[in-house]
Amino acid sequence: MLKRLKNKDLLGLSDITKEEIRLILDHAKTMKQIIKSGVKKTADLQGKSVITLFYENSTRTRLSFELASKYMGAAAANISASTSSVSKGETLVDTGRTIAATSTDVIIIRHPMSGAPHLMAKNVAASVINAGDGMNEHPTQALLDMYTIEDKKGKLDGVEVAITGDALHSRVARSNIWGLSKMGANIRIFAPSTLLPKEIEKMGVKVCKTLSEAVEGADAVMGLRLQLERQKRALFPTEREYSKYFCIDEKIFSLAKKDALLMHPGPVNRGLELSSALIDCPSSFIDEQVTNGVAVRMALLDLLCNSKKFAY
Repeated sequence: MLKRLKNKDLLGLSDITKEEIRLILDHAKTMKQIIKSGVKKTADLQGKSVITLFYENSTRTRLSFELASKYMGAAAANISASTSSVSKGETLVDTGRTIAATSTDVIIIRHPMSGAPHLMAKNVAASVINAGDGMNEHPTQALLDMYTIEDKKGKLDGVEVAITGDALHSRVARSNIWGLSKMGANIRIFAPSTLLPKEIEKMGVKVCKTLSEAVEGADAVMGLRLQLERQKRALFPTEREYSKYFCIDEKIFSLAKKDALLMHPGPVNRGLELSSALIDCPSSFIDEQVTNGVAVRMALLDLLCNSKKFAY
């Protein structure tokens, strides 16, 4: 049984093994118990330092990483590109080297360009965690999604997962496809043809022709945010029309299994990707995904910072 991660970084789920995913998810169960205990304080990262470096806006990812590090006793700091030397022209590599020179142990980076975390990881000794790079991957979001599904369904192998919405621009979708596929889940995708990546079938997913086909009989239904900020041209007529044909409402969701989970990486454009009534219904696990995100990120930080502890 695998006891430690193979690399110093977590850059994506496309290049880690099923056994590594299992290690993170299993360790997250312990961290979830710490969160639920009400104490929310350990010394696992005592003497370690964690830096979040975000070139894009974030609420859930950034906050959960900061809380995860603080709950475990690490010294935590955050850097926003708009208020750092990046605004003066400093390169990504130089920024990384500057941060590494402070003897930090982990750099968590979100960047609008695909591959940016990989470039930084090659140039620093610190562990680098990809918190979202362009339209490439968002591995920790997918890990918390997998944790949520397994926590409620008891397994991932054979689970039917429907992913709908802006798949073209979604790094969450890509990481979930890589991760869920490795864990044995079956994935269906539905999106407007203009928001569907070319040749996505080669990733092992089923592309559905209608929203109903994607949702019917699903164990989990995951909506994706319509990423207007990444769209360089009009990919659908109007938001009103998008809502009419692609929004998941109570009627559509009723086609899923009775105990199906409603999920979304957030933030949700209410009435556009999911109806407000559905977001607030008992089947919605969107808020619990946030809680699980803290647990998963606590587990990941522990595994990266204390790799020797797990090498037995």
